[in-house]
Amino acid sequence: MKNKDFQIIYKEGKSYANKYLVMYIRENNTDHNRLGISVSKKVGNSIVRHRLTRLIRESYRLQEEHFKRGLDIVVIAKNSAKGKSYHDIESALLHLGSLHEIIE
Repeated sequence: MKNKDFQIIYKEGKSYANKYLVMYIRENNTDHNRLGISVSKKVGNSIVRHRLTRLIRESYRLQEEHFKRGLDIVVIAKNSAKGKSYHDIESALLHLGSLHEIIE
């Protein structure tokens, strides 16, 4: 996804948050989902940010079949996500998916 796509989703999308993540969703009128991940420099150095990005991407990849199709999804990591385990991130992602009612 491009920066313009992120801006549109932030502006027009619906958001929910929990302790570790914020999730924005917006319909994209296709038969597949697009995932964007944002981890601010405030969260930590590049090693920490990339680790969180990988954890979020892998959590989504393994649970992708449970998510409805045709969505643009942007996940933002909060500072509190730093140092959390894969299972913490995965449960936070699934929690946000259920709040958005996009998990089948």
